[in-house]
Parts: sequence; C-alpha cells; structure tokens
Amino acid sequence: MKSQFLTEVSNHLRARQYSKRTEDTYIYWIRAYIRFHNYRHPKDMRAREITAFLEYLALKRNVSPATQKTALNAMMYLYRKVLGVESINLPEFAYAKHQRNLPVVLTRDKIRQIFAHLHGSHLMLAQLMYGSGLRLMEACRLRVKDIDIDQLSIYVRDGKGRKSRITTLSELCVPELKLQLQRASLAWEEDRAWPEWSGVYLPYALERKYPSAAFELAWQYAFPADKRSRDKHTGKIRRHHIYEQNIQRAMKKAVRAAGIHKHATCHTLRHSFATHLLQRGADIRTVQEQLGHSDVRTTEIYTHVLNRGGRAVLSPLSDM
Repeated sequence: MKSQFLTEVSNHLRARQYSKRTEDTYIYWIRAYIRFHNYRHPKDMRAREITAFLEYLALKRNVSPATQKTALNAMMYLYRKVLGVESINLPEFAYAKHQRNLPVVLTRDKIRQIFAHLHGSHLMLAQLMYGSGLRLMEACRLRVKDIDIDQLSIYVRDGKGRKSRITTLSELCVPELKLQLQRASLAWEEDRAWPEWSGVYLPYALERKYPSAAFELAWQYAFPADKRSRDKHTGKIRRHHIYEQNIQRAMKKAVRAAGIHKHATCHTLRHSFATHLLQRGADIRTVQEQLGHSDVRTTEIYTHVLNRGGRAVLSPLSDM
C-alpha cells in the first residue's frame, strides 16, 4: 500500500505531466530507497545514503548501468523537485558494470514463422513493430489520426524521451489496418452511447485546451481495449488502448511455437527492422530517423550486428 508521502510524490509527478510509466518507475525506486534505509524519511537523508543505495544496486543486485541511472534520476527528482534540495554533491561511487550486448535479430524466415502463430490485433501490432520499427508501447498507443494510409506513414506521438517522429508504413499492412480502424470506429460509437463515458485519455494539457478532442474519433486509440474501465487516478470511465502484456504473452507463445530458441521479444522485431533496413542498403541516418534515436551512435549498434553476422567473415574451413 502506498504511503502518504509516496502519494504526494505521485501527485507531484502527475501535476508536471510525467507519463504513467515514469511515475511508476520513480515511485518504485523511491520506495526501494526508503526500504533500504529501514523506512527512514528521505528528508532525513542526503548524499551518503543515496550513494550507499546506488552502490548496493551495483554491487549486490548487479543491476545494469541503465537501471542504476534510472534509480539515480528518481533520487534527483525526489530531492531537487519534491523536497526542494537545490544542491546534492554525490561523492564517487561504484558504477554498475557496462556490458554492451548485441541486440537479438531474427531472419526474415524466422519472423514469417512467428507471424504464422499470431492472429488478429496481435499479428497487426507485430507487423507494425517489424514493418515500421515501432516500440511496443508506441504501437499500442497509436491514435486513429496517427495512421496515414494515403501517405503510407505513421506519426509516432510522444515516443521515448517525449520525442515524436514519422516512420514508414508497409503497403502490406493497409488492408488489415483499414479493418482495424473500422473496429476502432465501432468501439467509439459504442462508447458515445454510454452516458458515463468521459472520452479517451489525452496527454498533458490537451484535454483542457481542446475539450471536445477526447470525444472525437481521430483521437481514439487505433487498438482499443475490449472493454471500458475506470481510471484509477481520476475515476473517469474511459476505454484504454490494448494491454501491452497481452501482446508480450502472445509473442512469447508464437516464438515458442515457431521453435525459435533465441531470446526473442517484441523489441526483437524493432531490432530486426533496423538491421534488415541496413542490409537492404539504407544509410545509417535514415535508419536513425526511422527509429527516433537522438544520437547516431545508438543506431550504429546494428552495423556491428551485420559485421559480426555469420556471413560477415568467411570461415577458413570453407577452403578445405
């Protein structure tokens, strides 16, 4: 059960328009920090206690550098934004060891086998993750207006790091996407007839700026949930987007059914999208833009995948 203090932190994050996922992540690490120090109040702790917690994560729990950095970000938000501590000078502490693993990439044949074991909206979302390089949550959160069938493009709204971008849409997705948008329209018609319906969730201040937008078809989720539900924060009746964990479970079953023994997930489809684009001759900057990476060095990891692939080096055994 969340304490009054953590509730205040949640309200602070929500008032500043942080995403639900960021809110949950920060609350998780702040709660872990408080538990680590035997439930002492954060206002009674400072740099020494923060450092001890971060070193515990690195040395005892063996978390990744990214996880340790996320925990550090949560601590800095807590002290600087919530508690109003302007300056926190952390001493040198043990950083988590950086292990840069190459992403898992599947061949086109393996991806076809996975698709053969997916159906309905699960298949459609998997095709968008592979065909357009979308992250799982980017695909789930697509609005009706984000899909431009005429221009064969997808507008990714508020992606990772609050960045937006336009990416490609495969012609092969068009027939099923049209049917999916019709299903979204039917769900919208059903919602409009429900007296307590409060419209779809809109990020940031859009709901206040455009009061009617939440009730317009253009802003509805392209992949809506089967049922309406009550928003636990506001108490309003809404229809959320399709639940991402359902897609993850379907993907896991499909990978197993296809007899694939690699650790393939929904994100593997995005990795495969980038690698296959490079294999087809796309330049690294184009792939960077399609993926929405702010730094091209992040995209360059896929060139390492190509260089270390089975066809990159000819084995000397081939000459015997």
